[in-house]
Formats: sequence, structure tokens, C-alpha cells
Amino acid sequence: MILPQTDRLECRDLACLRGERLVFKGVSFALSSGEALRLTGPNGSGKSSLLRLLAGLARPEAGTIAWNGAPVSAEADAHRARLLFLGHPDAVKPWLTVHENLAFWAALHGAPANGVAPALERVALARQAELPARYLSQGQRRRLALARFAAIPARLWLLDEPTTGLDDASVATLEALVAEHCAAGGLAVVSTHLALKLPGAAALALAAAGARAA
Repeated sequence: MILPQTDRLECRDLACLRGERLVFKGVSFALSSGEALRLTGPNGSGKSSLLRLLAGLARPEAGTIAWNGAPVSAEADAHRARLLFLGHPDAVKPWLTVHENLAFWAALHGAPANGVAPALERVALARQAELPARYLSQGQRRRLALARFAAIPARLWLLDEPTTGLDDASVATLEALVAEHCAAGGLAVVSTHLALKLPGAAALALAAAGARAA
């Protein structure tokens, strides 16, 4: 459970280079506790790059990212500790069971072990708990990756195309998880091509070398 607290994530005039190519520039937005941002744009517009900047996995070419008014670059470890990031790879270890995979991630983040089983139940993987992950389908692997968000407390969620491989029921579960996270005071940035039902109406549409807030 997220502790009651008001947080604010603010980005000002971000620019990103990939190699020698300017991916985007002038990206600015602010997000407060209880809000989710839908990040949209065509392939190559920089959605994944922006999420990596927000996660502290890369540095912006220009601009600042601040958490409660303080640049995250000045407190990189603290920033990483407050977030969960889901990228395109599911980061599922095939030789571990479904339960062992999630237990590993929970322990890595200092989350209680008793949250693993309920999280697997939440994403409809309880029956597969003792199955080696190499036998999972693509959709099941994605659900296992999403189970981390049900098992591990974090104030900021960053999700890059989380619906990849999911069926309608699993998409509904994802929407419910984000809604509950925000209702508890969390923040979420979700890159998606789908019209997901997310708390609030905040949206940011990226385009080559620019962005437009909606």
C-alpha cells in the first residue's frame, strides 16, 4: 500500500538524442499523485526513449526531470527506488518457476513475500505458479511481468506498451491495477496505442522532434 503523500513529477523542455538523431525536443508536462499520463505517438516518435529518461536509464540532451521540485539526477538512487519500470522485454527468467520469478523481483525491491501469491492470483497465473516460465505463452509472460506491479509497492509506475500480447480480460486487469494505484496516491505514465481507461484525462502525444499535450 502506498503511503498517503502528495508527489509531483515535472518535466521541462526535455530533448532526446538517439545516436545523431534528434528524437524529440520541447517535451514538458507535470503529473501529481493520483494521476496517470497516457503517452501516445507513432513508432519512432520517442515514447520508449522518454520512459527511459523518466526511469533514469538515460540522460536527456536538454531539459530537467524533477520529483517534488528536486532534479532526479541529483538523487538517482532514491528515484530508482521509488519507481517500477516495464519495458518491451518481460525480464522473465525461463528456468525459474512463475512463483520464483515474481518472488525474485519482490525480494529485489524489498517487498513482502506474502504479496507474491495474491499478485499471481490477480493476473490469473495462480494455477501456473509452479510451472517453469519457459512454458508460458507470450501473453502469460506479459501478465507475469505485470504481476510485479501488484506485488511491489512503488510511487511511480512507468509502463511501455504494457498491453502487448494481452487479451481483453488482461487489459481490463491492467486498467484496474492502474486505477487502484492512482487511487492510493500513485502516479503512472503509460505508453500505449490503445484507448486504455486511465484515471484522469492527461495525455501527451509525441511526434518527431516535438510533442503536443492534450
